[in-house]
Amino acid sequence: MALYPLLRPLIFSLDAERAHHLTLASLKALPTGRPLAPDPMLSIKVAGLQFPNPVGLAAGFDKNAEVFAQILRLGFGFAEVGTLTPLPQAGNSKPRLFRLAEDRAVINRMGFNNDGQAAALARLKARRRKGGIVGVNIGANKDSANRIADYAAGVTAMMGVADYLTVNISSPNTPGLRALQDKAALDELLAAVTEARGAGPPVFLKVAPDLDSSEIGDIVEVSMARRIDALIVSNTTISRPHLKSKHHGETGGLSGAPLKGLALQRLKNFRMAAGPSLPLIAAGGIENGVDAYDRIRAGASLIQIYSALVYQGPGLARSIASELKRLLRRDGFARLADAVGA
Repeated sequence: MALYPLLRPLIFSLDAERAHHLTLASLKALPTGRPLAPDPMLSIKVAGLQFPNPVGLAAGFDKNAEVFAQILRLGFGFAEVGTLTPLPQAGNSKPRLFRLAEDRAVINRMGFNNDGQAAALARLKARRRKGGIVGVNIGANKDSANRIADYAAGVTAMMGVADYLTVNISSPNTPGLRALQDKAALDELLAAVTEARGAGPPVFLKVAPDLDSSEIGDIVEVSMARRIDALIVSNTTISRPHLKSKHHGETGGLSGAPLKGLALQRLKNFRMAAGPSLPLIAAGGIENGVDAYDRIRAGASLIQIYSALVYQGPGLARSIASELKRLLRRDGFARLADAVGA
């Protein structure tokens, strides 16, 4: 892991998507081992699950549930696989993944490319013997005639192998998908999802950062009425703050450092709208322990990273966890849970 700064120029010489596939192949070559034991200071209970630490890997990295066991060995408290759709789909045309190195950012327009839920089931069934917290992020096929039915089918297919399920309606790369965040459509969707889930695992909802106050209020109201267990705030943005990279004009979702301020503000907005009862998971622009701590104090119980790994390498999860402990001690908190919303 300390070698990553030396390897990064070689990795960055490759097309971004090819480099990602090379990373997955390298992880597959590693032994799986055992997931982390709970850290007495960082372990936290959310939605009935005891997370060994709050640092998770966001969906999008391990789309087909191939390396989640290796990911957990890298110091992550949990891993989220997917997005998985009922049927396999190729996603959008290439190129569709861009590094904005000058901005420590990524733009993607992948389009839910994945091998389908059936292909991931066997790998996820096998992992039950090894433990660790693994969430499954589910989506709808691009050409589906009934996207709400796709989500319900995803819940039914994947709930037996998931510690939690994430309903992803906030990707900007499937046309019309974000319309499911509208109040009436969201209520219909979450009614179908919770009916399909029954007594199954917790269900989280992943939302976009590109929302106004009325939309935030509607999402919170519907989520609480439908007993959603947590909100993930937030997905990538379609907005474009000032960017230096030549790729700044590419369409798709922007993630990484430029999303930091917007994602933190949306987290605060959702915490204000939801009060203390609905758990929040922070994502977007988190690069270090200070960023993670800012999200914890703003009301997040867990955090997720992805784009920062591109620039900092596989040691980032352990680094964030270590820095979180230092900051908690500095401010007199004995446990992470005591700092949530402080």
